[in-house]
Amino acid sequence: MAFLRLMSSILLLWITTVSAAQAHEVLPSIGDLRASDTQVTIEIRANLESFIAGIDLTETVDTDESAQAATYDELRALSPDDLAAQFTAFWPRMAEGMTLTSGDVALTPSLTQVNVAAVGDVEVVRSSVFEFTAPLPAGADSVQFGWDSSFGVLVLRQMDVPAPYDGYLEAGAVSDVIALAGGGQATGWETFVDYIPVGFDHIVPKGLDHILFVLGLFFLAAQFKPLLLQISLFTLAHTITLALAALGYVNLPGSIVEPLIAASIVFIAVENVWARGISRWRPFVIFGFGLLHGLGFASVLGEFGLPEDTFVAALIGFNVGVEVGQLAVIAVMFLCVWQALRVDRGRNEAGRGFAIYLALLVSAVALSVLNPAALVTALENPVWVFGAPLAAVFALCMVSIQLRDQPEAYRRLVSVPCSLAIAAVGAYWVIERVFL
Repeated sequence: MAFLRLMSSILLLWITTVSAAQAHEVLPSIGDLRASDTQVTIEIRANLESFIAGIDLTETVDTDESAQAATYDELRALSPDDLAAQFTAFWPRMAEGMTLTSGDVALTPSLTQVNVAAVGDVEVVRSSVFEFTAPLPAGADSVQFGWDSSFGVLVLRQMDVPAPYDGYLEAGAVSDVIALAGGGQATGWETFVDYIPVGFDHIVPKGLDHILFVLGLFFLAAQFKPLLLQISLFTLAHTITLALAALGYVNLPGSIVEPLIAASIVFIAVENVWARGISRWRPFVIFGFGLLHGLGFASVLGEFGLPEDTFVAALIGFNVGVEVGQLAVIAVMFLCVWQALRVDRGRNEAGRGFAIYLALLVSAVALSVLNPAALVTALENPVWVFGAPLAAVFALCMVSIQLRDQPEAYRRLVSVPCSLAIAAVGAYWVIERVFL
């Protein structure tokens, strides 16, 4: 009973954290660059409150998790005029964190306009627009732009020129040299490669709901053929709706899609409890849920759009990144339970498996407590958000090894409890996304 209470406490703590991560999500900023003979103008759509509050948007995935959360909430409640005044006062500090050059000449940006959206629902991220200009030196034919990593991801798009530059700048990256006359557009291959990490990033570490759905598929049967069938159908389905939505043929609001995605997690996980394998209708259900998840991925792309001339390459690259992320999740979980599966199937020594899981459990707990800064940055969440569930999996695997002589020990002691935990998180998300 003590063990079950410990697992339930870990689950409750995990549910609280992963659900909170959906409320004040950090979104990329969108910048449109235009140039005349004498000046360059950049208009940026962004969340001004996070800048003014001093939140490090590279290390934060949700503003509620930052030390400046209270300041952010106060700013979020300000009227448009008051927030615009706050940002104008903050501007000199933001300008210091920008890199704007033309050749070897550093340009000085000047704030020219701030437009703040109405207060609205304070639980929803508010998007505002600010514009700045900088004079160009005589004969300038190119510029480069970037900003400090603390300002987060910037999608920079060149406007009103042929073959415009498009860049996805993160972690303080500076753009390529942007030819003012155009012609700096990435090739299809370059765009494809650039969007692979974007897709991966929206699975690991940002796509917690998609991670849980894939793990729900895994825990039905950690065997190659049934897992391959499920993942293939899921991939095919969400590829279809991702493409249709990105092309504008399908458009459903997030208020409908997100609760349904959470419900799909609950359904798959609960079915794992009583199913012994893939039923006749489970493939059709997975395909239908894949269509839903594709719409969820499309909402991510809708945050910053895709380059028009290399649209297909960007779409494919993003989707490849998503698939690599899903396979990475499955690979990690397979490595986590591999020894327990081998012992359950009589292919390994129980003592060695137990020792391995004891070492893994201690490591997961140690990392969760120490919370190394490098891992926090990489995971964009406290380490224990991932470490605590892994520690629980390792502990369950230890129990299944100890009780390996019982029928279906791995299924009853690892697969079913993990599926129930996934279902509990999914159910909480359904309630949160519909009622909270």
